[in-house]
Amino acid sequence: MSTLRKGLVVAALQCLIALSLGGKLLYDRATRPRVWVKTARWDPELPIRGRYLALQLVPESGAPYFNETNRARVLLFVPEHAIPLETMRGADAPEVWAEVTIPRKGPPRPIRLGVKRAGQIEPVEVN
Repeated sequence: MSTLRKGLVVAALQCLIALSLGGKLLYDRATRPRVWVKTARWDPELPIRGRYLALQLVPESGAPYFNETNRARVLLFVPEHAIPLETMRGADAPEVWAEVTIPRKGPPRPIRLGVKRAGQIEPVEVN
């Protein structure tokens, strides 16, 4: 087998691994439960974190999937300039909620953010 052919086989295997992970995450999102959970800020002390919003899930007692989401810590990527984070700080800041997928194993996977106003959760557009 030539060096070029070996390189192409390795590249194809790496692509298959990445695609299988993406497929699993999409399958979980389509088939596993999705719930809105109240969040609290959490700073993970990471030296390189980019535009990740670090959140700790704090569901209300008796909420669906309480055991799976209670005190779970999640990182949600936020595109730069998508959300004015200053508006989410301070005493008058709205409640921030996160929609998460509950996988069979592992921590919850965040999907999107929402803000609770007048008893309703309004998803925040981050694109």
